[in-house]
Amino acid sequence: MVAHLESSGEWPDEALRPLYQGFMESVRRFGHRIAIEVDGARLSYQELWEYSATIAATLQLHWQGGAPLTAVYASRTPVAYAGILGALLRGHGYVPLNPRFPSARNQGFIQRTGARELIMDREGEQALGELLEGLSHRLTVVLPNRETVADLQRRWPQHLFLGARELHSAGGFKPCTVDLNGIAYVLFTSGSTGTPKGVQIAHRSVSHLLKTMVRRYAITEHDRISQFADLTFDPSVFDVFAAWECGATVCCPSAGSLINPGTFLSNQAITIFQSVPSNGSLMKRLGALKPGQYSNLRVTLFGGEALPAELCHAFQAAAPNSIIENLYGPTEVTINSTAYRWNEEKSPLECENGIVPIGALLPGVRGVVVDAELNEVEDGQKGELLLAGPQRTLGYLNDPERTLSVMVMLHGKSEIYYRTGDIVRKPSSSEYYFFYGRIDSQLKIFGMRIELGEIEAALREITGSTDVAAVGWPLTDGGVSGIVAFIGSRQADTEDIRRALGSRLPRQMIPREIRAVEKMPLNVNGKIDRLALRNILEAGK
Repeated sequence: MVAHLESSGEWPDEALRPLYQGFMESVRRFGHRIAIEVDGARLSYQELWEYSATIAATLQLHWQGGAPLTAVYASRTPVAYAGILGALLRGHGYVPLNPRFPSARNQGFIQRTGARELIMDREGEQALGELLEGLSHRLTVVLPNRETVADLQRRWPQHLFLGARELHSAGGFKPCTVDLNGIAYVLFTSGSTGTPKGVQIAHRSVSHLLKTMVRRYAITEHDRISQFADLTFDPSVFDVFAAWECGATVCCPSAGSLINPGTFLSNQAITIFQSVPSNGSLMKRLGALKPGQYSNLRVTLFGGEALPAELCHAFQAAAPNSIIENLYGPTEVTINSTAYRWNEEKSPLECENGIVPIGALLPGVRGVVVDAELNEVEDGQKGELLLAGPQRTLGYLNDPERTLSVMVMLHGKSEIYYRTGDIVRKPSSSEYYFFYGRIDSQLKIFGMRIELGEIEAALREITGSTDVAAVGWPLTDGGVSGIVAFIGSRQADTEDIRRALGSRLPRQMIPREIRAVEKMPLNVNGKIDRLALRNILEAGK
């Protein structure tokens, strides 16, 4: 029986459950159905359960104590998904790490989480040496793809290595009690001070979101859900666990399919597709949005960037049987906070400057728009969006000061709100919010949240100069597609600087160009004039 939403729109406690519990229910109900197709493998729910339980039992057997978090250093392989489930089954939150990120960055994440267990696939193993170098605490490293680990154990005797031969049987797994207020996962997002923020999300929060979305889209065991988002981005949590809540199949594209999503959607008969608008725009440019091309699609979800109305129109023609929704939500409020459903007749009139609204608040999410002094503004006025409700983060990992800086209580209200930093407006005649930008220098590129301050902090450290700036460029309909950095020194070796950035930052955060200038333009307050820098780029100087 489906639990009824309370008057506030929140799911009652009895309807909520640990993140892995929906998967376990699907194992019972749909054991022989395919749970995931990834890296050339097709694993049934029963097979994935046994693989995950093997990892969970192994972790339980070799538990050394420490933080209740397990790092998963893998990407789009069976090990990645079994590792995430294995961590959750044994009662830990999972911390996904991207093997393609610089090793120093991932090493910092491991140090900060205090994770003492690391699950790796073959790709992750390639960076093992760099990753372990300098770690201050002992790790248990689980390598399910590797038959023997004797050579690794000799090389790094301070750590414990467990290969395929050392894995415990699934029968040795002991179910444990999980606190709904405990951490389900930690995702690191770019930080304006130069240090990424570890966002902690509770089982309760993600369960609330999944319950809402599963009902909203009527997901069943017959759905095939694409998983384009990297596991370090929170849309992946919806793709994977909404499917597993219902016995559906998670379909993971290969590296080649990531740059050719249209073929993947057709060949895999995808029914639910979630992507950043940039991917949809790429499909449009490649001629992959022909009328009626994706008749299997019944749900199309865009998020992470501004959504152009013309893309919705083109996609609706290509997927005539699909609903199309624009989703918005900071990681700190668990994946999605608002939604707007496209309507071919009404929506063009509801858009502003050709951009789709971010929509109305989802059930249970509460929002207010405030001015700089945190006073609520009248409907129709622009201001910063603040969000509250059951999906709000537990806070930033081991960073109470930063947590307190974005969690506020408003006059006359009894709950804590998260300051999104997003500028919005909600007309008095509409339930929909419209997005207008940021109060700071944060931007998004292909859905990845990027703080220009983090790039600038790295530039200052590398160059020893405070005369640095990063700006989003070039501009697109949905925001920006890249970054250009400026350094106030004609003597700067820009190529050396760019290479140094590559050892610290993910590829998406590395400026496509670094310009050395004689003198930085300043505004009337004596600060670097970013608008003047954009004007230089626009003029092609």
